[in-house]
Amino acid sequence: MTWRGLLVSVRSEAEATEALAGGASIIDVKEPLAGALGAASPAVIGAIAREVGSQRPWTVACGELGDGVDAIAARVAGAVGSLAAGAVPPAAFKVGLAGMADAAWRDALAAVRDRVPGGIAHVAVAYADWRQAAAPSPEEVIEAAHALSCGVLLIDTFDKESAGLLGTVPAPEIAGWVARGRHHGLAVALAGRVTLAEIPAVKSLGPDVVALRSAVCSNGRAGPVDRRLVRDAVAIASLGELQQ
Repeated sequence: MTWRGLLVSVRSEAEATEALAGGASIIDVKEPLAGALGAASPAVIGAIAREVGSQRPWTVACGELGDGVDAIAARVAGAVGSLAAGAVPPAAFKVGLAGMADAAWRDALAAVRDRVPGGIAHVAVAYADWRQAAAPSPEEVIEAAHALSCGVLLIDTFDKESAGLLGTVPAPEIAGWVARGRHHGLAVALAGRVTLAEIPAVKSLGPDVVALRSAVCSNGRAGPVDRRLVRDAVAIASLGELQQ
């Protein structure tokens, strides 16, 4: 798939409908109440996959690697197993590295990769607030992503109650991570409580994808995705492209 545009994270079939109607480029399935990369149930994943169909590529969050290789592999298998015959499979899965800074996380990621069906890409996740998350640094994750042929890098925030991406790390440092990822041939997505007003600033850092949830939800991250807000986000992002 082509990694470009706005990704919207959804937690239900109804939210997927809203994201599609608003013009999202990529639909991401997760349960925001279960953490930064909370995994949705197979039933929810299957319903969203039916709604999205072949209209857009879709991805799935699978939680944190600290849950164990078996748990992550089971979540990917559950996502695939939830699909109806002939359904479009997820384009990619993603798993976080919170609490893994002092663990053998590279070996664990390789083990997960080896147990995922072919054709489903692995999105390497680096937390901008990596110290707080007790996760490997973004530089380490980028090098590992390259070594493991992940193809895609997501830079996100772990703590969704604190400052967003731009409030957590200086913009030049984020731009450096993006450039480093691109140097290794990775497509790069930026996320982390990015507001509508911050979309131009985030896009100026050079990512391929800007990932949103709270900015396109009524009543914040736990509220429902609203097609009008998604449409606003798409318009803001498109205006920035026209001005470049």
